[in-house]
Amino acid sequence: MSQKRAATAEQVARLAGVSRSAVSRAFTEGASISPATRAKVSRAARKLGYRPNLFARSLKTRRSNIVGLAVTALDNQFYPGFVQRMSEVASTAGYRLLLFITHGIEGPDPLLEELLKYRLDALILASSSVSSKLAEECRDAGVPVVMFNNVDPDSNITTVTSADALGARTIARFLMAAGHRRFGYISGMDADSSSYVRGTVFTDTLIGAGLPAPARAAGNFSFDGACEATRTLLRQPDAPDAIFCINDQMAFAALQVARHEFALQPGTDLSIVGFDSAPIGAWPSFGLTSYSQPTERLVARIVELVSLSLAQQLPRDVHEVIPGELMVRSSARLPATGLLELADGQRVWRDPG
Repeated sequence: MSQKRAATAEQVARLAGVSRSAVSRAFTEGASISPATRAKVSRAARKLGYRPNLFARSLKTRRSNIVGLAVTALDNQFYPGFVQRMSEVASTAGYRLLLFITHGIEGPDPLLEELLKYRLDALILASSSVSSKLAEECRDAGVPVVMFNNVDPDSNITTVTSADALGARTIARFLMAAGHRRFGYISGMDADSSSYVRGTVFTDTLIGAGLPAPARAAGNFSFDGACEATRTLLRQPDAPDAIFCINDQMAFAALQVARHEFALQPGTDLSIVGFDSAPIGAWPSFGLTSYSQPTERLVARIVELVSLSLAQQLPRDVHEVIPGELMVRSSARLPATGLLELADGQRVWRDPG
């Protein structure tokens, strides 16, 4: 059986009684065309089963309208929602998202070669394993880059980050206000800037308040790694009664180990706090107190910066920091002051000092 040939723009133009260029404008967002002409073209296209050839259009415009997004993995519960929202906002702005999973591979190769195989208009790097060197090589190859969270402050690559320093400082002060004096924290990867900043500021805040430095154990951003890190902390003779986890994925592991292996009740026997405020952290079975990464604002700004970059309207050295809130739930003891209830019923803690 012979395959039916796809309808062409010329056939649509003849059936609609318009020019070939009118068909092109009808399927180009923002193009100048009257509503009546667009309606005639749409009716003809539906009747013929016509779909515009986006690849052919990209050859003419030298734009694919495809934006790459590189993330380490999707088991981190923050990222599925982040990726979904990024896809929605990018689509509204006229882009399609192409997802790359880096699986923690470090260094520019082979990821660079994989990225450059595609006609990407721009690239968003949200992977803890990639560096500014990869971003610079992509930019030098003509692909504008926005880095999310794992950033190099000495690089001139455009960056958007959550408020790592503010969040870590807020968590330290929250735990001190709740009466804790023995602290631990579970770090991510040494090369990741967010992990470094969060851990360093948390430690410095405690020391600055005259308290001992927190015990540190590396979880390497993995659930299993964080389970072992939690065991290491809780087996110490003077075990911490407050644990800060650099991200929520590791905090979920800490909650599991504390409850089921050490028979400790989070929020009573010890406090466990994460960083992300991933949606499932609000489920009653977790009740995770966590500093939020405000997905809506982060995604909106990233896509805006991509658009400005493609329009060549973006100045160099753009480094945006977007603050969140410390969302208070049942996994941590409550301070006597600083708690506020939001309109949606959620509670946050804001430092009264």
